[in-house]
Amino acid sequence: MNSTLYVADGSSPNGFREATLDDVLDGARRALAARVRKGATLNSPRALRDLLLTRFSARDHEVFVAIYLDTRHRLIAIDELFRGTIDGATVHPREVVKEALGHNAAAVIFAHNHPSGVAEPSHADELITRRLKEALAMLDIRVLDHLVLAGGEVVSFAERGLI
Repeated sequence: MNSTLYVADGSSPNGFREATLDDVLDGARRALAARVRKGATLNSPRALRDLLLTRFSARDHEVFVAIYLDTRHRLIAIDELFRGTIDGATVHPREVVKEALGHNAAAVIFAHNHPSGVAEPSHADELITRRLKEALAMLDIRVLDHLVLAGGEVVSFAERGLI
C-alpha cells in the first residue's frame, strides 16, 4: 500500500505539500515525546523504547543517556550525558551521580546506542552498569534498567537479569 502524506505549508498555494522523510520522522519524534513527557508515569516500556530508538539509534556515534525518575517512576528528564565515537563512549560515574542528584531522582534508566547496528551488550557495558549501580545505590537511587539500542532492536539488562 502506497500512501502519500502531507504537511501544512503556508507558502504552498493550497496550504499543504507532500511530506518528506524528515517531516515524517520529526512528526514521529514529536508524537513519541508527547507520550513520554515530564511527569508521565513510565508504565509503557514500549513507548520509552520507541522514543529512545527514534532519538538515538541512528546516530553515527555512541551516546549515553540517563532517564531520571521520581519515587513513583514518573519522568523527570531524559539527558544525553556523554557523546563518544563510533565504537564507544567514556562514562564518568561521578558525573552521572552529580546529574542524578541535581534532578532529585529516586531511580534512573540508562540507555546507549551501538552505531555498529548490533544491540548485544559488551563486557564494558556490563562493567559500567555495575559501577553506576553501586555508586548510585550509596545514595538510594535505584538503577532500573540499561537499554542498548541498535538496528531497530533494544536489549534490556533487566530482562536479561543483568541488573
